[in-house]
Amino acid sequence: MSEVTRTVVVRSVPLPRRLFRVFVELEGVYKSMVGRLVAYAVENGVASFVKLKALKYLELRSSYPQLPSHYAYTACQDAATRAKSFLKLRRRGLARKDHPEVRRISIWLDDHLWRMSGLTGIEVATYVGWVRVELEPHKQYWRYVNSGWKLSSEVKLRLDEESRRLIFYLTFRRSVETYEPRDLIPVDVNENHVAVMIDQDVYLLETSFKDITLGYYYRRKAIQKKYDKSCGVDCRVKRKVLRKLREGERKNDLKWKLANIIVRAAVERRSAIVLERLSKNPAKGMISRIKDAQLRHRVYQASFKGVQRGIEEKAREHGVPIVYVNPRNTSRMCPIHNAPIIYENGSRVGRCSRGGELWHREVAACYNLRLRASPHLGGEGNAQSPVGSP
Repeated sequence: MSEVTRTVVVRSVPLPRRLFRVFVELEGVYKSMVGRLVAYAVENGVASFVKLKALKYLELRSSYPQLPSHYAYTACQDAATRAKSFLKLRRRGLARKDHPEVRRISIWLDDHLWRMSGLTGIEVATYVGWVRVELEPHKQYWRYVNSGWKLSSEVKLRLDEESRRLIFYLTFRRSVETYEPRDLIPVDVNENHVAVMIDQDVYLLETSFKDITLGYYYRRKAIQKKYDKSCGVDCRVKRKVLRKLREGERKNDLKWKLANIIVRAAVERRSAIVLERLSKNPAKGMISRIKDAQLRHRVYQASFKGVQRGIEEKAREHGVPIVYVNPRNTSRMCPIHNAPIIYENGSRVGRCSRGGELWHREVAACYNLRLRASPHLGGEGNAQSPVGSP
């Protein structure tokens, strides 16, 4: 039994100017508190929330008596998290400045500072008392509400000043029990597609990550060339244009769609998903022998680890077990004879050097992943050539 958490972003309806001004002032006071706490924590090497609260709570209460007392607690939590992260970076020599800057802020709310008002409203404790805000719930929010997920006691709040809305980050929790698998579904992640073996058939799911990466690569180059000449390298207009590019959003959308397809198939068949055991940064090892700058960029942006994380998250949500195996030579060795497969002229179809049968690179990888994971089912597995002998 394990607990799964999911964060859902829900926006409020547009607020009247006077009401929104209350939250703007609340954000300013909260940001001031966090800034003071972060500066103190970094200067004194305090990375513990408990210690920081013990040292600064009374001072905060006396400095900000108009705020509900629990804002001092949540500000200490926020500041301790930021200070711990900065101190860790500084020890590694990765910090760019002597002290961190508190630029963007999210107001942390615990169970004393917020409460649900029905299913479509939230009440927030402010310096003028409890304020009720109507939400604009969406499909994802209702899916979690209606499927047995429980709301966590912590919420984060941000302000959208352009539309005068509040943005709530709601955390849902649910306990999930992992089932005993009856079969295996190997998954081989590549740059431009994902290979999945279901019921002894291998399917290639196109991702087009290569085309997306190259398209945005050339688009960024064109934007940089245009604005670097007219307004310099460090140009605010250029940064604004680059921020509007949606490469990450498109890749995330594809990642979650792939994860849904694979996990749904695993749940229907009560199967475990077999994934390659990748390092924390698999692209770094792949590009060590690549000199072409564009190819290095493609490999770095190929989302090998990102696709795996998406599958892992969805599998955890549905109680699907995951088996990790060594990915070494999975597409280079014949699953039947354990002999090298010979690929010629960059072809993705090769011939076994011992048996002579033909293997597609992704098909061989899926069969080998299944064979290496078969001990988890108590069997030896069975591999047959899907292409056939010559």
